[in-house]
Amino acid sequence: MSEPGTYPEAAPAGLIRKYVFSLNHKVIGKQYYVLSLLAVFIGTVLSWVMRIHLAWPNAAIPGVQFLSKTGAPGGMLTPEYYLQLMTMHGTLMIFFVVTTAPLAGFGNYFLPLQIGAEEMAFPRTNMMSFWVTFCAFIVALSAFFVPEGPPLSGWTAYAPLSALGQVAGPGQGTGQVLWALSIAIFCVGQLLGSINFISTTLDLRCTGMSLMRLPLSAWAWFITSCMSLTAFAVLLPACVLLILDHVAGTSFFIPSNLVVNDQLQPRGGGSALLWQHLFWFFGHPEVYIAIVPAIGIVSHVLIANMRRPLLSHRAVIYSMVTIAFLSYVVYGHHMFVSGMNPFASVAFSLPTLAITIPSTIVVLIWIGSLYGSKLRINTASLFALGFISMFVSGGVTGLFLAQPSLDIMLHATYFVVGHFHLVMAVAALFGIFAGTYFWFPKMTGRMMNETLGKIHFWLTFVGAYCIFMPFYYLGMAGNVRRYQSFVDDFMAPLMPIHKFITIAALITGFAQLIFLYNLIHSRFWGRPAPLNPWEATSLEWCTPSSPPPFDNFGGKLPVVYHDPYQYGIEGGNNDYVMQNSPEQNNSARDER
Repeated sequence: MSEPGTYPEAAPAGLIRKYVFSLNHKVIGKQYYVLSLLAVFIGTVLSWVMRIHLAWPNAAIPGVQFLSKTGAPGGMLTPEYYLQLMTMHGTLMIFFVVTTAPLAGFGNYFLPLQIGAEEMAFPRTNMMSFWVTFCAFIVALSAFFVPEGPPLSGWTAYAPLSALGQVAGPGQGTGQVLWALSIAIFCVGQLLGSINFISTTLDLRCTGMSLMRLPLSAWAWFITSCMSLTAFAVLLPACVLLILDHVAGTSFFIPSNLVVNDQLQPRGGGSALLWQHLFWFFGHPEVYIAIVPAIGIVSHVLIANMRRPLLSHRAVIYSMVTIAFLSYVVYGHHMFVSGMNPFASVAFSLPTLAITIPSTIVVLIWIGSLYGSKLRINTASLFALGFISMFVSGGVTGLFLAQPSLDIMLHATYFVVGHFHLVMAVAALFGIFAGTYFWFPKMTGRMMNETLGKIHFWLTFVGAYCIFMPFYYLGMAGNVRRYQSFVDDFMAPLMPIHKFITIAALITGFAQLIFLYNLIHSRFWGRPAPLNPWEATSLEWCTPSSPPPFDNFGGKLPVVYHDPYQYGIEGGNNDYVMQNSPEQNNSARDER
């Protein structure tokens, strides 16, 4: 199934083919990671601007006027421009950070290594998937530079606001078209990548590598790719229809007799709810497209540091598969306030409650496995533990939002903002950090600074809770979402909380500079890493060098004899057996 003759025998010597238009999965993985770093930096700055404005609505923010003279004259955000920044913050963070880094970044680099392959199944398609994604990123950013700026319809781009054109507000003309075009292009890149991941996993496993011998991280990338293949295949035509409403005079999402700005819209016959159905059929699986890779990475990191397997390897795999399936039948809980039939609300509420069961099983397996283990405390394991904390803290509030009667009261408040930031954004970022600190030695041949890493963890961990836990209180107090100021009526007493959140957000954001310094400094001047610094057992640690050679295994593909987590071995020189070691031990457990 792989592309014949597309992967060269030797590493290319030219700069362009080696580092830019590379066919090597390791280079492409690094390209995705750097793209996500750039996106998270921009998205964080946008969140700072919004938080400063919320805490001090009458304060001028230096430099913002250069983004938009009309949207931020003299550094003062207009209500419309606040919503435009909110739209781009959500778009960049969800699509180009938590969707891209855990799957396309780490997955591209380590999936072939973990299954014992020299390369991805379709190297040219892999290269094209990155550059298509990069083009989507550029198109998204270009919305800042059109006269009316980016759209203000939010990252969900709810119709009919997003379908009407300039009459609906700033950025709803050209800016909205650029947004829809960017997401459509992004979908193409994700579809190309998903096909490649699925084909690679099924077709290129080395001798002895059965499906049940795949590491949990590889299983997570495979399951996520299957989800992406279906979810983005729905969002792509939805974006095409939205673009047609703007440029071709159609009305897929514009209802009849709609009056906007005292103007009766000449088009009609469409359905605003059609966009919600199409978007959320993608949107809820998207939550798990961000989370499932992090579950696999965190499991992989924890096992290596616990020095023993999880209580059940298979239960985690089956739970991830169940999560992936159920994620498609719960999307309607995002639409409880849309006026849907109450019976339909119940139909979506029940599987929303049910999806907590496999998630709970995974968490209980983690906690049960940690109990009594001799956990090695390093930065990677700390971020893995932090992921569990964030995942539980954010996920347990989903039980409230699964009830239509409660969700209708909380849906338009900060309660939902706190929920999805903890369970999706922050948890996924903790998974990314855990993977970075764990795999950095293999990717670069150097160790990251553990002292700086632990400082980074504690500032980020405490800061995340200081930012997002107060959101739940704000939501229950009735603090509405998407407002650009809270100085009137009953929301004025909540302003001290907003100021606390803003200060916490600024400190936590600056703490990420520690990570950035550690990442760059360690890349060039870090301590040289041993071949297997964590004494891990999966195949990525079997390469003859760090970083791995061009063909990964030095021309000789490994043969697998065990599952990837042979820890706690008694009577040997070490407490572990490598996955490609023919050594047999009665105390070793194997998943076949």
